[in-house]
Parts: sequence; C-alpha cells; structure tokens
Amino acid sequence: MRFEKGHKAATRRHIVDVASKCVRRDGISAAGIAGIMGEAGLTKGAFSPHFESKEALVREAIASALGDQQLRLDEDQRKGLDLEGAIRRYLNRAHLDDKAAGCPSAALLPEIARQPLSTRQDYEKALQRYVSTLAALLPDAGSAASRRRATAIFGLMVGTLQLARAVPDTLQAEQILEGGVEAALRLAGTISSSISRDGNGY
Repeated sequence: MRFEKGHKAATRRHIVDVASKCVRRDGISAAGIAGIMGEAGLTKGAFSPHFESKEALVREAIASALGDQQLRLDEDQRKGLDLEGAIRRYLNRAHLDDKAAGCPSAALLPEIARQPLSTRQDYEKALQRYVSTLAALLPDAGSAASRRRATAIFGLMVGTLQLARAVPDTLQAEQILEGGVEAALRLAGTISSSISRDGNGY
C-alpha cells in the first residue's frame, strides 16, 4: 500500500503524542508497547518501522511532554502572566486531575531518574529552560540567586502536586495545593492576590 508523502512522519508524531499521554498517566514501566499502539489505533507490528526500542519512544515522549509544557509557559509569559499566575496555573484542580496531559516531572520523576543517561540529559536541558523562564518572573530576575530560587520553587510545585495527587480526600488535596501556592510565593519573596485562584492551564 502506498501512502501520501509525510504519512510516516505523521504516524510517528501520533505515536509519540499517544505515548506521551500514556506514560504520564500510567507510568513508564506500566505503559507497554502493545497498549500504546492500541490507543494510537495501530497494531504492535507498526511500532518497529518507527522506533528501535521502547526506550527510544519513551525518550521522545518525555521530550514532547516537556516541550509542550515549556510552550505553554512561554505563551503565558508573552501574555503578561506574572509569577503567581504561573504558579496557580500549575497548582490547581485541573492539573491535579489530568495526569495524562500534565507536568511530566510530577508524573514521572522517580522513573526518569532511572532512565538512560541520554534521556536524563534531555530532561536536564528542558528543566534548565523551564527554570530560566520561571526565574525571569521573579522580583530579582537576572540576579545570580534568581535561578537557584526558581529551581527551588519548581521543586516545591512538583512535590506539592505529587502529594496532593496521593491524597484521596478532595478538600485535603485542594488545601495542599493552596499551601503549595503560598509557600512558593513566600520563597519567591512576593505575596499577592492579583491572580484568580480558579485559574487553570498548566
């Protein structure tokens, strides 16, 4: 069967998109090739023409998720969203409930730490870029300390989301999220109420 030009690239992109959601929702170990291909509407046999191994697919899937997350933050920054807005768009109920489309760090950090060096190096580069964007929103943006503090703020945000997801009580989970927002703003050196608390779009 002959396909239109670009069909293989589009199929590969589709597999990566589906895998990105599957690994964040189920975890890297639990997301098998057969399940990913099934959700993509393809047979397991269609995997090998695109990827040499599950490891290769996971690397691209994580990179894709990180790229999407960075794109959203970049767009928010261009629209003038401030630091509190960025934090609240991460620590909110919508993000809490949507692992498959959410932050890959919150969903996968323990597993990413066990991935091959190349995957961890890709993660590190994406983390540095994301942290740099957060640092630009700090009151002392451009200072030597801003990047270190932005890294700590992001770590707090990730840990808060992970903790809130582990709690079955909805009210308790939301209190954890709000506590994380307050702690992140204190770490940033600014407390304001200018951003609506029901914002979403992580």
